[in-house]
Amino acid sequence: MPHILTTLALLALSGLAGFAAQAIGTPLPFMLGPLACSALIATALPRHLPQGYRFPTWLRLVFIAIIGLMIGSQVTPALFTEAHHYALTLGAVTLFVGLAHGLGYAVFRTLGGYDSTTAFYASTPGGLYESIEMGEAAGADMTRLMMQQFLRIIVVVTLLPLGLSLWLGAPVGSAAGQSLARGDVPWSDLPLVALAGLAGLALGHALRLPAGQMTGPMAVAALLSLTGWLSFDIPQWLVNLAQMVLGTALGMRFTGLSRGLLLRGAGLALVSVGGMLAIGVGLAALLQRMTNEPVDVLVISLAPGGVTEMALVALSLQANPAFVTLHHIYRILLTVVALGVITRLRQRTE
Repeated sequence: MPHILTTLALLALSGLAGFAAQAIGTPLPFMLGPLACSALIATALPRHLPQGYRFPTWLRLVFIAIIGLMIGSQVTPALFTEAHHYALTLGAVTLFVGLAHGLGYAVFRTLGGYDSTTAFYASTPGGLYESIEMGEAAGADMTRLMMQQFLRIIVVVTLLPLGLSLWLGAPVGSAAGQSLARGDVPWSDLPLVALAGLAGLALGHALRLPAGQMTGPMAVAALLSLTGWLSFDIPQWLVNLAQMVLGTALGMRFTGLSRGLLLRGAGLALVSVGGMLAIGVGLAALLQRMTNEPVDVLVISLAPGGVTEMALVALSLQANPAFVTLHHIYRILLTVVALGVITRLRQRTE
């Protein structure tokens, strides 16, 4: 019972933090607001939490599925109108993954002083949960690995929308009120959303898809959208609730971390993510000459994290959010596959 009450209290506080973040125009307010709130509680007030408390994993998985459904529903035939450019753009993502991983490894190994195993898994530009799972099996320092992976996403989804807002002179993404959801979805559609989410979770588990809790529902929603068998929209309040739950779960990952360690990790994240974004900008500038795609859309497509927020930013730029999402899915899948291959090679040489 104390754990249930703690979870409800955390979600209530996170909801207030989400509305506060929305009021001041923060990108992804219903994720970053709750994340900041729960991270503050986890690092400053850990003694006030019940002994052994962990945010419920099943609750996080349910709402990750909702985000997957939202993204998958944006996959329409229009996505394939730019298919003739995909060889170039996906090739750039492939190059980006290798360069970004190498840069991140160098930062954590030299500046951070991390051991090689921890630096390797902490520096992947995608595959959050897979990196943590494989890193734990390989003997990485789990405190630092989890901290750096979560900070990577936090830094990207915070700095990139803010940077684009300054560059373009206007808010972008969720700070501009953009959304992939609708506010007028009838309650009668919710059973369809629930069934699609359950089917997606089952598919992801059965096929052992990378990040299956998201990619499974995403695949189901994309199939329904492309075939026209069934059309449904995700209500805005449900997307906000999903982001709030995910933000709270992320923030609680910092339970037990000292402020000194967290500040050092944040500094390393700023350096590594800054370098990754610089690589992305350089590749985007080259791609723009070959594809005539807007350079800002290409930068978003190459950013190392934040699938949902990058899709929202793309929407505010009048770009196809599914185009951006496709490249992020490819980045994640490529990172996870490469990570698995390299992990097996490392195991054979040890």
